[in-house]
Amino acid sequence: MSKLVVLNLGKGDLHTGFPDVTIKFGMESDPRAMEFRGSLPPAPEIPQLYRNWQSLYLSVYSLYGWSVRIKVEDSDVTNISKAEFNNFCIELSSKLNDWLNSEQFRFLDQKLRMQLNPNEDICFIIATRDKLLRRLPWHLWSFFDDYPNAEVALSSLELQRPNREYKKDNKVKILAIFGNSEGIDISQDKYFLEKFPNKAKINFLIEPQLKQLSDELWTKGWDILFFAGHSYSRETGVLQINKTTTITLKKLKYGLKKAINNGLRLAIFNSCDGLGLAEALEDLHIPQVIVMREPVPDRVAQVFLKYFLTEFSSG
Repeated sequence: MSKLVVLNLGKGDLHTGFPDVTIKFGMESDPRAMEFRGSLPPAPEIPQLYRNWQSLYLSVYSLYGWSVRIKVEDSDVTNISKAEFNNFCIELSSKLNDWLNSEQFRFLDQKLRMQLNPNEDICFIIATRDKLLRRLPWHLWSFFDDYPNAEVALSSLELQRPNREYKKDNKVKILAIFGNSEGIDISQDKYFLEKFPNKAKINFLIEPQLKQLSDELWTKGWDILFFAGHSYSRETGVLQINKTTTITLKKLKYGLKKAINNGLRLAIFNSCDGLGLAEALEDLHIPQVIVMREPVPDRVAQVFLKYFLTEFSSG
């Protein structure tokens, strides 16, 4: 049985600090949970450090000519070296750990370690609506070095538990959408899905029109929604469903609500910069969403899907 840990950062930001931080932990199936309170100090250097890191990250893509599932804007940074980029990675990780090892937060860290076993499976949720906090590499927190079976996820400040029962079915029903693939290779994604065991029933939509996609959400029951292609986040998440049509998930709001009521429990966006997509679906209370927070090379997206499907099909 997995342990559930929820780190709720409450109100605040990295410039002013977080005065009311709570940690709850218990068994995933047990609504009762222990709760402890603490705080986190300001860390105003982290936002700028992250922005510098992100700029160099995009420059590395341009430097190596990788195919990525996003339209990468031209960067002002030139002559970037791999060593310089690695130094920024180390510095960002170091500053994140300095912040989480602060005196104000140490009490909560110690309470956690007293309650958790390093060999346990742990679902560790970071609850925040802050867009920058959601982009930080939480998995690099030194805490997780000591708890290798902990998985990090994100949620809103109020953790929603859908109050519904899902029908058991012999076949997992997957709606697989393949959007605009100009400049990237999503053929491997389709190949891996086609090799999925017979436990799955998959409907492929290749560069669909909006009405076609909406009809599928409204009229049929799906367990998993899968998207591969170009995406990006601005104020909200955006999908390029074909070469001429770019949509926000607001366009699919009612179809998605219908699909969730009919049993949709997981959405996977094997595309880039997908936090805006996750936030749009979060408001509809879908149980689980998997997105890539930054641009990813085709190879990374493909290998992720391969191993995810292997694990999923084995239970």
